[in-house]
Amino acid sequence: MKVLVINSGSSSIKYQLLDPDSTDVVASGMVSRIGESLPDDVVTIEHKSDGKTFEHQGEIIDHAAGLRAVFGLFADSGHDLATEGLGAVGHRVVHGGEVFYEPTLITDDVVKAISDLSSLAPLHNPANVVGIESARALLPEVPQVAVFDTAFFHHLPAAAKTYAIDAETAAAHGVRKYGFHGTSHEYVSGQVADFLGRETTDLNQIVLHLGNGASASAIRGGRAVDTTMGLTPLEGLVMGTRSGDLDPGIIFHLIRTADMDVNDVDALLNRQSGIKGLSGVNDFRELGQLIEKGDTAAKLAFEVYIHRLRRYLGAYLVELGRVDAITFTAGVGENDAKVRAAALAALERYGIRIDEARNTAKDRSARQISTDDSEVAVLVVPTNEELAIARASAKLVA
Repeated sequence: MKVLVINSGSSSIKYQLLDPDSTDVVASGMVSRIGESLPDDVVTIEHKSDGKTFEHQGEIIDHAAGLRAVFGLFADSGHDLATEGLGAVGHRVVHGGEVFYEPTLITDDVVKAISDLSSLAPLHNPANVVGIESARALLPEVPQVAVFDTAFFHHLPAAAKTYAIDAETAAAHGVRKYGFHGTSHEYVSGQVADFLGRETTDLNQIVLHLGNGASASAIRGGRAVDTTMGLTPLEGLVMGTRSGDLDPGIIFHLIRTADMDVNDVDALLNRQSGIKGLSGVNDFRELGQLIEKGDTAAKLAFEVYIHRLRRYLGAYLVELGRVDAITFTAGVGENDAKVRAAALAALERYGIRIDEARNTAKDRSARQISTDDSEVAVLVVPTNEELAIARASAKLVA
């Protein structure tokens, strides 16, 4: 069985066709700039298959048109989806609310429920629904599965998921910590157990998913007991364009004194803050270049990022009591040795010792970067959310 994994954004679609058993990727690609008016020579789809790249040029009016063009590229590259043995389509859905916490076979009622949860994820769930509806129309005979970003954190302990606001108001409006990047945290924690040759039930772990979006989790015996993101993906760590934690009073202050409304503040905290808000860039490679040139704003942005990260590390070390492994994953976590070194600097008394040569080695595989005598294993493990979604989808339809 092969599974087509689809991740629909508001103006993009990322996709991958893979075999969940062998882990072989048959093809992958991305549709970009959906809904924009563009010249005919602009590349809007880049499709990779069998070591070759195929392109689609010209505007893509909507998600359905984007997927139709993608299906054409599959056929052009020798992998027609009608004859490829497609057993399921797996969709990444950001917010499952209290309703969805397991991979779910998509029906009309499920689509409506996901749409109804859009108030909790207004930037994500509507786009997820559009992608689902488009794929169902184009592949009506293929089972479609929703895999939810929030699912791994659904069973957080009450003390961790509850906000200290009026209980009736919270219950009426679904206010609780949901957590995000759950597919990545669950997958990586399982890979850590395999790497160490131990069962997940025997391990206490801290997983640091550091990309443009960033989150940390504390996992005891295979179950998440805390995570940094909350009701929305805005809470927690400093991110590429998101502020992470801040005094809620800042919102009221800006509305009262800066002539900003709720939408202005929303845009500020989600799109114009974080590393970008502090330094002008949100790519850590560019940030590093600015720091090397002596840019003081970039240096401060890095220090603020690390300060917040270490604060949560300390909290999770205390919460777990015993930590067996700390793992870095996602774009920044997997590729930025300076972030890893700064995050765990001077923690030897807590049994955490980094091997500088291992940390700076150019290696994209799962690896240990701690010293052999470190009581806590420090690892870098590439995440693979597409594979996790494909496996969950295949298991459900089987």
